[in-house]
Amino acid sequence: MTSTKKKILNASVLLFNQNGVDAVRLQQIAEESGISVGNLAYHFKNKDAIVESVYELIFEEFSTVLSTYSISAEMITFDNQLSLYYDFFNKYQFYMADFFKTNNNPTEHQQIWQSYITKMLIQIKSRIDYLVLNQDFKPELTSGLYQQVAENIWINLIFYIQKCRMRGILTNEIQYKYSVWNQFRPYFTDAGLSEFNHVILPIFSY
Repeated sequence: MTSTKKKILNASVLLFNQNGVDAVRLQQIAEESGISVGNLAYHFKNKDAIVESVYELIFEEFSTVLSTYSISAEMITFDNQLSLYYDFFNKYQFYMADFFKTNNNPTEHQQIWQSYITKMLIQIKSRIDYLVLNQDFKPELTSGLYQQVAENIWINLIFYIQKCRMRGILTNEIQYKYSVWNQFRPYFTDAGLSEFNHVILPIFSY
């Protein structure tokens, strides 16, 4: 990808976040990119082509985030993935609003995104299962409890930044990760809590 194309796509993402996809015009993208509309048209024939390329970036980057998943005895591996989740959902804030547009027939983009977020949920539940197996999590008290915990964590990962934005609250990566870890804490065994206190909690004091 040329540097000009990258500049155009970065400008598009910025404007989409600020105004929503539908409200952004090619002229605005060209101005934000610091190029003429004619130069923009040389690289992308229309706005749909830009949107398609942005979606390709979204799927590529989210696939990379999912690929970092690792079941490990070390909680820090999950914390590292949380950083990537924060970067992704902070960078592409507009996409969640675009994804949830009313549509009785999901678009191809929506269908792809559904498959990705389903995989994301499966990874979270698998991590909880491993924590139980490793005796870092208490045994499940009632059937289905940890599936619900996984879904709550999944929702938080996707919507925390949007929730703060809607309420006019500034947030950062530390607050984002802290909100997720707080959903794990009630279920830690003494061993799990000890690792959390020694490895994860100090991160929040930086």
